[in-house]
Amino acid sequence: MHLKTSNRSLPLLLAKNYKINVGNFTKGFWEKTANIILRNRILILVLIALFTIFLGMQWKNMRFSNSTANLLPDDHPVNIEYQHFLQTFGEEGNAIVFGIRDSSLFTPSKLNRWNKFSKQLAAFPEIDYVLSLDNLKELKRDTTDQKFVLKPLISSEVRSQSQIDSLTDHLFNDLPFYDNLLFNKESGTIRTIANLDKEIVNTSVRKDFILQEVNDLVADFESDTGLDVHVSGMPYIRTMNSQSIIDEIGKFIGAALLVTSLIFFFFFRSFRATLISMCVVIIGVMWAFGILGLLQYEITVLTALIPPLIIVIGIPNCIFLINKYQQEVQKHGNQALSLQRVISKIGNATLMTNMTTASGFATFIITDSKLLTEFGIVASLNIIGIFILSLLIIPIVYSYLSLPKDRHLKHLNKKWIDAFVNKMEHLVRNKRIAVYIVSVSLVIASIIGMYQIKISGSPIEDMPKNAQFFKDIRFFEAEFDGIMPIEIVVDTKRPKGVMNATTLKKLDQLDEVITEIPELSQPLSVVNLVKYSKQAFYNGLPKYYQLPTKQETNFILSVAQKSEGNGNLLKSFVDSTGQTARMTTFIQDVKTDRMEEIIDKLSENLNKFFPPERYETYMTGSALLFLQGTKYLVKNLVLSLAFAIFLIAVFMAYLFRSFRMIVISLIPNLLPLLITAGIMGYIGVPIKPSTILVFSIAFGISVDDTIHFLAKYRQELIVNHWQIKKSVYAALRETGVSMFYTSIVLFFGFSVFIISDFGGTVALGSLVSATLLFAMMSNLILLPSLLLSLERNIASKEFLKEPQIDILPKDEDVK
Repeated sequence: MHLKTSNRSLPLLLAKNYKINVGNFTKGFWEKTANIILRNRILILVLIALFTIFLGMQWKNMRFSNSTANLLPDDHPVNIEYQHFLQTFGEEGNAIVFGIRDSSLFTPSKLNRWNKFSKQLAAFPEIDYVLSLDNLKELKRDTTDQKFVLKPLISSEVRSQSQIDSLTDHLFNDLPFYDNLLFNKESGTIRTIANLDKEIVNTSVRKDFILQEVNDLVADFESDTGLDVHVSGMPYIRTMNSQSIIDEIGKFIGAALLVTSLIFFFFFRSFRATLISMCVVIIGVMWAFGILGLLQYEITVLTALIPPLIIVIGIPNCIFLINKYQQEVQKHGNQALSLQRVISKIGNATLMTNMTTASGFATFIITDSKLLTEFGIVASLNIIGIFILSLLIIPIVYSYLSLPKDRHLKHLNKKWIDAFVNKMEHLVRNKRIAVYIVSVSLVIASIIGMYQIKISGSPIEDMPKNAQFFKDIRFFEAEFDGIMPIEIVVDTKRPKGVMNATTLKKLDQLDEVITEIPELSQPLSVVNLVKYSKQAFYNGLPKYYQLPTKQETNFILSVAQKSEGNGNLLKSFVDSTGQTARMTTFIQDVKTDRMEEIIDKLSENLNKFFPPERYETYMTGSALLFLQGTKYLVKNLVLSLAFAIFLIAVFMAYLFRSFRMIVISLIPNLLPLLITAGIMGYIGVPIKPSTILVFSIAFGISVDDTIHFLAKYRQELIVNHWQIKKSVYAALRETGVSMFYTSIVLFFGFSVFIISDFGGTVALGSLVSATLLFAMMSNLILLPSLLLSLERNIASKEFLKEPQIDILPKDEDVK
């Protein structure tokens, strides 16, 4: 006897036979999991409480970053040069600067108070030394002993206005060595430079000292004099920026909880469901902080985003589980069966979507950047953690509560959501050509926009623009031509080679090149000291502030060698062997392409004046380090995104067992990324460490909708006997509501980052929100359109095979 089958039913029969042999594993696993959870409710809650307490005890190990974020790996050549510089000359960013631009400062009472302020600074043990008007010393020639001596500019309190007038006239006109260092003679701005002890620059001691002692001292001075003091310098900027990050963590968590709870309540109209969900994500936040402490990772501008991210990503888990529970209750009213099915039917789907989201974050681990690696590890661990919490807490808590009332189930039949889904279905049914035209047009426009994207290598661009410390950065840029240091190092390859007349002349030529670049400050090097020595040799006449001739050089240097304090002056510019010189300039906050032009010009002249065969030279400094770090990061994150796409493609191949389906499923998820990149180009949002994260995060989240849709579509094909159109529309109606719910929560959840004072965080929040909205529309319109247009080319028997992991079990979810 032969079994007769039609060609259409054969794939269905094959799929059913395959399921009999393979498909029961996942079903059995989740049924057992549901039984374990519901039979051990008290034990599980106790274990969660104990683990939460354990992680809470790790909070004491949390540390906020005290050093500048280094985006380069330790073995990168640029990083090696920077570390070599630090070993030779010490910490480059240890100066705090205080500036006043007010003519009333030049009165006896206020100038004496300013000098007292400098003395108070110098008295702190955290301060290495202070350079100010109070202790400013002039280089004088002692004709008797034929040596240079340093004499104080101000030996006692000033008592009259005429004394001040004489002092300022001498300072501004006779001491060019200090011009652009301690004063700007054109505007009359005066500043004091306090150098921190290098041992505390990258420790928490620096933070406490600046936030308490320094800020209190400035406040007292301003109160006594009525003058505004501008404060800056890399230690101060880093401290205030870090404090802003700390302040924002609480703001983000509060805003995320408020927004997501309001949206959740709007959807479910249940205080009970909202409260349960909030408890789940709050525990998730506690775990996030605990894991940071347990791993002893620093809280940076990136890891500070993880707690609110956990709230935003955790709420959709709660929506899926609670929505399923209420659907089951509405269907048959059996609480025990409803809870069992919540775990066994939705648990696997939620695990899959959380795994893809975690994969998007985990791809950061493959970068060589410590900053991103730590972010990827903690974020991916916490995403899995919030999934476990949701799966355990929600069914257990509901098992102790009464069944939901009818008013709590009304949201399951909301007509306005049905109208939205019907609109999407209408577009898919009747406007597919228009959908493709719009999609192709968006791709073309986005590619054009992508070519307009710039890379930003500015370390201060993302800082809060309204913060006083940022305004002070702009003040010092305007007054002293920059705040971010660029260091030029010249190794003469021979001891005492720096003081050679030829070397000094070459350094002076490089000095002139730097001076001609408007974005750079007047450089400071041994050349300035040698010029000052010649001026002092000729009784302080300003016209002799220049390099000595060959005949003068030997004599002046012999005088300098006998001078007291000469070693202290030289050590800032020349290493202990006299072989290596340092030239320091400061750059304004300029566009990356302009910064690269400046660096290229400096490199060209550096090689011109100091041929590589005779000298070893390099440029370094925190400004260059950040620029190179950003470029390196962009390169690595492009690879990271490619890896995320590959990883999720492999994952979907494992789920759906169809190469064609992988290609089709990636299209609606890559399109939103292209659109976002295009928008960034058109509106001028640059690629930088914060905005480059958008693509991996959004891709990892948006692909969840695709997985849900395709899983439902495959099951509808089976139950509808290979009727493709009917299956696509059924899948669209079934998954459209959940897509809408979760996308709205994610959209508004990520939008809370817009309240940040940090430009990068605002860009991250707004771009991820927009990308996820585009992804929802793409998965609701473009994906089903593609399935309908390509029909049998995609919906093959290969696709009908049950995967190794059953996402949506047939016996319950297929109608």
